[in-house]
Amino acid sequence: MQISGAQMVIEALIAEEVEVVFGYPGGAIMNVYDEIYKQRSFQHILTRHEQAAVHAAEGYAKATGKVGVAMITSGPGFTNGVTGLADAYMDSIPLVVISGQVPMSLIGTDAFQEIDAVGISRPCTKHNYLVTDAADLPRVLKEAFYIARTGRPGPVHVDIPKDVTAQIATFDYSKEVELETYKPTTKGNARQIKKAIEAIAAAKRPLLYLGGGIVSSGAADLVREFSKMTQIPAVETFMARGTLRFDDPLLISMLGMHGFDDRVTGKLSEFAKNAQIIHVDIDPASVSKLVHAHYPIVGDVKNVLEQMMPLAKEQIDPVRYAPWLNTIANFNKLHPLSYTEEGDRLKPQWVIERIGQLLGDKANISTDVGQHQMWTAQFYPFSRPRQWVSSGGLGTMGFGFPAALGVKRADPERVSINITGDGSILMNIQELMTAVEYKLPVINVILNNNFLGMVRQWQTLFYDKRHSQTDLSIQPDFVKVAEAFGGVGYRVTTKEEFDAALKDAVEKNVVTIIDVVVNRFENVLPMVPAGGSLFNMMLEYKEK
Repeated sequence: MQISGAQMVIEALIAEEVEVVFGYPGGAIMNVYDEIYKQRSFQHILTRHEQAAVHAAEGYAKATGKVGVAMITSGPGFTNGVTGLADAYMDSIPLVVISGQVPMSLIGTDAFQEIDAVGISRPCTKHNYLVTDAADLPRVLKEAFYIARTGRPGPVHVDIPKDVTAQIATFDYSKEVELETYKPTTKGNARQIKKAIEAIAAAKRPLLYLGGGIVSSGAADLVREFSKMTQIPAVETFMARGTLRFDDPLLISMLGMHGFDDRVTGKLSEFAKNAQIIHVDIDPASVSKLVHAHYPIVGDVKNVLEQMMPLAKEQIDPVRYAPWLNTIANFNKLHPLSYTEEGDRLKPQWVIERIGQLLGDKANISTDVGQHQMWTAQFYPFSRPRQWVSSGGLGTMGFGFPAALGVKRADPERVSINITGDGSILMNIQELMTAVEYKLPVINVILNNNFLGMVRQWQTLFYDKRHSQTDLSIQPDFVKVAEAFGGVGYRVTTKEEFDAALKDAVEKNVVTIIDVVVNRFENVLPMVPAGGSLFNMMLEYKEK
């Protein structure tokens, strides 16, 4: 059929069974928004900032495993969205972000709201396109969704000039995607898998190092089965929280200092230097990227585990690892993950544990970035994959609230909690309006210590307590802010007040801020000094 480029965008979204688009209109994308007005096949949620639109799409994608979709305009609209693209790229989140561009005749002329969007997005997307002919749109959009969701997932950016959205061309979405230079390997090499299982069977102290690819591939059930069958203990990275249940006796908890990349390894030359490494990854560029893999296996971890299971059942004796499990149990007794109570004074760790006790699996947990994020990763009782939504690789303050909106849209039956800090919440607080308009009752729990807490912690430990530009003692009344937008606010200083506020927030089912006054100088532990090894880990710190 012959339709406009703008209509093609709508038809492609419908064909891809998109149920929600997060976005913010502008001049260059106006033709597409006119077609959005006419359709009834998917919902459009108007965020109050383009960065929030992309983060909300990330939250939706993380919660569902589907491709999240965001739509923004040219120039500053696009540059506002770049943070979300970079965040999704670092965490391998499948997104398609569609941006408007100035007409073809104005590209390169420094026209109003012109920016080299594809040039800017190239380093922080899995792939990107500048569409110069409406006839190419069906192919490009189909490829965009295919690339975003296959192999190692990631964001794909499609930039469409305004005159291209007005062009008339043939829309044919039936052709299969065929990309000569993009053919992800999904099945592991049988010989390498055989060698890996033999190495595990011969090992005395094996350890499963579980990464976020397990969540992306839907392999959590297989990992649980493999761990239980072999009796091999496991650690989770930050991105893999919820792969094993919090109460699984084989789960040692989160790896390293903060569970992500260099926070896991510390000094690379000292990381697992006496171990033999089996590395399974769908991205061949990631295998042995930093730590040498003795048994590299390229493939989808779900497929690889399916290949491993029968061999593991035949060759691995679970009784063999009993002494190793006893050693780990002794480590846990010597150095348990814990914190010190101080009477009625609210500790941030207690707040997170309490949310888990009261809501548990009934809640999805999003966070911003900082101390509150690490405490949540450590102390919340995660019971399933995709229950945990946070910014890992990029560490984006302002991520949590809009992401929690996307999570709530994806999973409306569960409570959507955003655990945040008094610094992070202000970065996208305008999304209170989005939450009110679209009835997305996210509960924002602010662990308020009047500091940029994580930076303050480093300044305390390594900069002789020179707290340069981290004191946030001057701040708004968050209760009044919530109420001004049409939500509900609470300020709590005791355990009883917190319990009452959380219960009331869940029952009222509207967007909420619970401003929790916590100990200003509480630290996230364990911690490894910059450039240090894991055996330099600080397990406790007492203020002098």
